Amino acid sequence: MKLYGAIDLHSNNNVTVLIDDQDQVVYEKRLPNDLTVIAQQLSAYLDSLQGIVVESTYNWYWLVDGLMDKGHQLHLANTAAIQQYQGLKYTDDKSDARWLAHILRLGVLPQGYIYPKQERTVRDLLRKRSQLVRPRTANLLSI
Repeated sequence: MKLYGAIDLHSNNNVTVLIDDQDQVVYEKRLPNDLTVIAQQLSAYLDSLQGIVVESTYNWYWLVDGLMDKGHQLHLANTAAIQQYQGLKYTDDKSDARWLAHILRLGVLPQGYIYPKQERTVRDLLRKRSQLVRPRTANLLSI
């Protein structure tokens, strides 16, 4: 049986969801942000998992790197390009994770690039520099 996973990641916890080919939830749980706990929970499903989606938030590095080291196939969701299903009456962490797993299963997940570990520091520094240069330029132009 093929399974598709998603992790709705927050600062100190996450919601991990696994669905099957019929969109039935096989596993759904809120876990602490502890790589050992998350990897242990997912280890039983390693052979069946086709992939795990993680939202591209500010704190995804440790989770993606750790799960990739454990043999999981990871996908980074481009959250800016994902459109939520309009018919939803409400949304919460569990439904967000289910939606990510669902669009992974369908093969329509807008993905972000998972930079190699060695290149991330340079990219992060360039992003920070860009954040500082933009307002500086705007201030100079306004004078």
